[in-house]
Amino acid sequence: MRPFIILLCSVFGPVLAADRPNIILILADDLGWADLPAYGNSFHETPHLDRLARDGMRFTHFYAGPVCSPTRANLQSGQDQARFGITQHIPGHRRPFAKLVDPAVPRQLPLEVETFAERLSAAGYATGYFGKWHLGKEGHGPGEQGWQTVLECQGNTQPPKITGGETRRTAEFLTAKALAFIEANKARPFLLQVSHSAVHIPLSTTPGLLAKYQSKKPVPGKLCNPAYAGLLEELDQSVGRIVEAVGKAGVAQDTLILFLSDNGGIEHEQGGRVVTSNMPLRGEKGTLYEGGIRVPAIACWPGKTPAGSLCGTPVITIDLYPTLLELARAPMPKQPLDGVSLASLLRDPRAMLNRDTLHWHLPHYHHSTPAGAIRRGGWKLIEFFETGALELYNLDADPGELNNLSASEEGRARELQAALAAWRREVGALMPVPNPAHDPARADELAKGRGGNAEL
Repeated sequence: MRPFIILLCSVFGPVLAADRPNIILILADDLGWADLPAYGNSFHETPHLDRLARDGMRFTHFYAGPVCSPTRANLQSGQDQARFGITQHIPGHRRPFAKLVDPAVPRQLPLEVETFAERLSAAGYATGYFGKWHLGKEGHGPGEQGWQTVLECQGNTQPPKITGGETRRTAEFLTAKALAFIEANKARPFLLQVSHSAVHIPLSTTPGLLAKYQSKKPVPGKLCNPAYAGLLEELDQSVGRIVEAVGKAGVAQDTLILFLSDNGGIEHEQGGRVVTSNMPLRGEKGTLYEGGIRVPAIACWPGKTPAGSLCGTPVITIDLYPTLLELARAPMPKQPLDGVSLASLLRDPRAMLNRDTLHWHLPHYHHSTPAGAIRRGGWKLIEFFETGALELYNLDADPGELNNLSASEEGRARELQAALAAWRREVGALMPVPNPAHDPARADELAKGRGGNAEL
């Protein structure tokens, strides 16, 4: 899946029609919360993202889904992905002898879902989408969901049949498309999403960047993988070129840039080689520990969001839909929205939101067994569906989720478990069921078909 860093910047007063910002959403794939220098890993070099963080707002408790397609679904829809069953990457994978049979994953985001691109398009925005979609194929791509200018691709290189010329690095290729879109639409409000494949495995980077990091002295206490670092720098260079293009187009003061990751970082490649770490957070992509769902996020709108500010309020990717609609003065969709607008936080990182609870639903085998989670205030509960086991953590005191308090705080744990079950009923979340073919000796086998092991 993909990590999701978010770059957001907002206004200090009422948003007038003439003040509607251009919006650029840059989505990373599998980028972990701890990967950027701004979040603690100084082996990596991301000067452009560092500058965006200095010029804008950095979120410390920004959440996504635990894997790719669920986050992309809730981002586009403003609804929790459990409402339409996209709770695993599309098409999912299957463990035929595991203890539970997990729900089948739909092959696409339903077309009746109104995306934020459809809403902004109706409000007069030009819309452009470049990169990874992962929410359906023929007839269910971004072009059918409100995005007017579209180029879909994934992987970290693009062949001549995609580029129309020679093989190119994906980050550079997507950036060229983004720059052309900005130049073509600078005279009107525009919405641009650039969905990178970086830093998704298999890792690769340019020979020059690989050599640079191979010769760099490792940073004690950090995983320092040269290919990972080079790929991340390619992503950073893309961000820098996009920011530069916005400035050259004369619309920097009118443009909100969002940078984020689609899920927490994946710590290992196929074959088991460890390539990065989410420490001090526990877990990785495909789990409901903080390392699987907390992502880096930055928001920047010059003169609107406070420069160099930090926001510690827990927020989540479904909040972006109502935020963008409010800032763009776009009409609301027909479907109800599960997120809340972050416009007040963008003005003031200390602002209060009218919400204190977040939920996650992962009824599948990924890098964990099927589970659900709820965060209320500083408390977080994880419920594992195979055994019914509960884990309760005080994130304020224990951000690494090392001390399970479910026994000593049994009443709180049961209260949160009941609230999580009530939320599942409200959104119609599908649950796994007992597997009559369960074989403990073969429980970890991954079946071919229904996705196989295409997504780690």
